Amino acid sequence: MGSGGGGKEELAAVESREWYLSAYAPQGVPTSDHLKLRTVSLSLHPDSIPDGHLALQILWISVDPYLRSRMTGRDDGLYFSQFNLDQVLTEFGIGRVIRSKDSGFTEGVPGFTAWVGIEVLGNPKPGSNVFISAAAGGVGMFAGQLAKLKGCRVIGSTGSDEKVKLLKEEFGYDDAFNYHKETDFDAALSKYFPNGIDVYFENVGGKMLEAVLNHVNRGARIPLCGMISQYNKVWEEREGLRNLLNMVGKEVRMEGFLVGSYLDRFGDFMKEMEGYIKEGKIQSKHKVYNGIESFLESFASIFSSSNMGKVVIQVRP
Repeated sequence: MGSGGGGKEELAAVESREWYLSAYAPQGVPTSDHLKLRTVSLSLHPDSIPDGHLALQILWISVDPYLRSRMTGRDDGLYFSQFNLDQVLTEFGIGRVIRSKDSGFTEGVPGFTAWVGIEVLGNPKPGSNVFISAAAGGVGMFAGQLAKLKGCRVIGSTGSDEKVKLLKEEFGYDDAFNYHKETDFDAALSKYFPNGIDVYFENVGGKMLEAVLNHVNRGARIPLCGMISQYNKVWEEREGLRNLLNMVGKEVRMEGFLVGSYLDRFGDFMKEMEGYIKEGKIQSKHKVYNGIESFLESFASIFSSSNMGKVVIQVRP
């Protein structure tokens, strides 16, 4: 993850600042002991850029929780490989092309993740009861709105009263609860889902997922997008589920997914979302940090209750 220092065609080299992994962090939120910022010189001479590659001046950087699973130093079966020590972090972002030896490339979009989970895997019918965890996050805020557009009753869980208000007043959720206050998740789900859960968009894992499995209806679907409550724990300390048998008796379908496996549906997503945005049916919220040096702070915020919406870094105005 770096920020190029120049954008002029005549430049032969630029200084780039980049975050790299200096030490593995088996548990807890990574700190400056694990992640460091350095400055390197990058050549922009055409011979220095391999075929099929680009040189970009980074303008915006997405900050995503999945990065945490690549910093533990242990290959514990998660979907992305570990960063090597001294390796530069990689993320999605928006940049300006300043040298190119490739004519086509794609970018990652949080709305696409939400669309795949709701539209393709969850596929709720009008009137379905839909539960979204981490509902005020970068993916959750879109997932709930998409479910509402399909005519569903949508409830979200989030980490503060302010976010509860945001979900109900700006994103159109039918209701929401603060999991720091309503800590008995079984009781909370009984309260908000007296008729059970038909679709659960999973972002959290752990105790919340176990509670959900006590409230699912027959034929319920659970798209597994992430499990942020478990990312900062070594795998031996992660919380298991005691009630997986409920999935058998109620014929529940639980499926993990990566958006890269659904790029053949990206055109469908773009067409549908473009219509929703033009009609004002989809709202978004971003927490913007300024400067590449703010990455450590912005990354830590994802694992607290302080951020609302999608976390991004504006590298350059």
